[in-house]
Parts: sequence; C-alpha cells; structure tokens
Amino acid sequence: MKLARFMVGNEIKFGVVEEEVVMEIQGDLFGDHLPTGVTYPLVEIKLLSPVTPGKMIAVGLNYKAHAEEKQKDLPDEPMVFMVSPTAIVGPGDEVVLPYDHLVEHEAELVAVIGREGRDIPEENALDYVLGYTCGNDVSDRELQKKDRQFTRAKSFHTFKPLGPYLASGLDPGDLKIQCWLNGKLKQDSTTALFIHSVAKLISFTSQIMTLYPGDVIFTGTPAGVSPIRDGDVMEVYVEGVGVLTNPVVMKNTR
Repeated sequence: MKLARFMVGNEIKFGVVEEEVVMEIQGDLFGDHLPTGVTYPLVEIKLLSPVTPGKMIAVGLNYKAHAEEKQKDLPDEPMVFMVSPTAIVGPGDEVVLPYDHLVEHEAELVAVIGREGRDIPEENALDYVLGYTCGNDVSDRELQKKDRQFTRAKSFHTFKPLGPYLASGLDPGDLKIQCWLNGKLKQDSTTALFIHSVAKLISFTSQIMTLYPGDVIFTGTPAGVSPIRDGDVMEVYVEGVGVLTNPVVMKNTR
C-alpha cells in the first residue's frame, strides 16, 4: 500500500494511492484511519513529504562501494548522525544551493518509524516500521570537510527531499535504488549491498535514543554520488516506492 500526504487548496490531507487516484483517509496515519469516500486525481493535487518527523537520523558509509569512492575506511559499527528535520522538502520542490560549493546528491532508502521503541531487538525491528520512502541526502562536501562533522553540511533548508509516497509492506532487503541526474543514470545499486541491514540500523539506533512514530532513518547511499548545480534535475528511484524528482537552483538566482 502507498500512502500520500498532500495539499488541496490550503488543507493538508492523507490518502491511499491507487494508480492515478488518491483516496482520502481520516484519522491517525500511525493508528486507526478510515476512507472518507473522497478521491482526487494525482494530477490535481500537490504531493508533500510523506511525514514531518520529530527527528531525522542518517547513516554514513553503509555501502562498501561508496566508502571506497570517498576513500573512507568502513566503520566498525553503524555510523549514525542527526540532521535537522527543517531541511525536508517534498516531491517537485526546489533544492536551493546557498553557496557555490561542491554539493552532491545521495539517493537513499528511508525507513519511517511507525511506533515507539527503545532497545529494540534486531529480530523484530522491522515490526516498528510504518513504511519506506525515497530520500535524497543532499550534502555540501566543502562544509562537511571543514566542520569534520555532518550537521551543517546536510541540514540546509531544502537539502532533504522525501517522497513521493510512503510504501508499506516492502521487504527492504533487496530493493533497487537509483539516482538520475538530468536524465543520466548516476547511482544504480540495491539494498542487498547494505553493510548494516535496516533491522540492524533500527535496533542499533534504538539503543541510543527512543524512536517515535514519524521519525525517519536515512539508511545510506550507494556509489555514484556526483555534483549538482543550478538548473539540474535529480530523480531518486526506490523499487516499490516510486520516483522523487527535485530541481536544483542557486539561492541568488531565484
């Protein structure tokens, strides 16, 4: 099942996506909800990021090939860090580059937590997932190198596109993940090449901090990251979810 968060007029709504139609639901997305009987053609609504998380956790170097392309040693444990949720934008929204720096796209599978959990055993960690979405972990490499940590480099407004949908019922163990830049395939891999599985990442993170409904975990990017510039268009594809498309603009050219 695919869930959408969308806007009609000035109202934010939720719905279930079937083919080219969204069927509106009411109630708690993370609990009980019912159809209202109202439907909207996808072409007539504005899709938003599927969730507005309380916190956003990201994982670095979770693919061997990406670690190699960045000439980094593989971490002994999952390398987790925090990014500001204020960086989130939705499908079709602009990614705004504040400086003329080396900035790169990073296609990622994003897990959305569905219920509260702490010290979650790895064997049932996936039971805590509501669904999965596409993420683009846009990163300023110059600031990442300068700061020696990732918060500023990855938290600028618009640097974390999410969407287009929240897909439930997926097996995250072997999903194709790709990124296209201006129609050219840059990243092409599968989550089967994860160093640490989604279950491992959830369990590991929950030993550090309590996870709440709506929290998201960016699970790492495969090899093939490349620079983005004013006028570019990025497309992130995750099997079973869809395609997340976002244009790139420089702040001073808007």
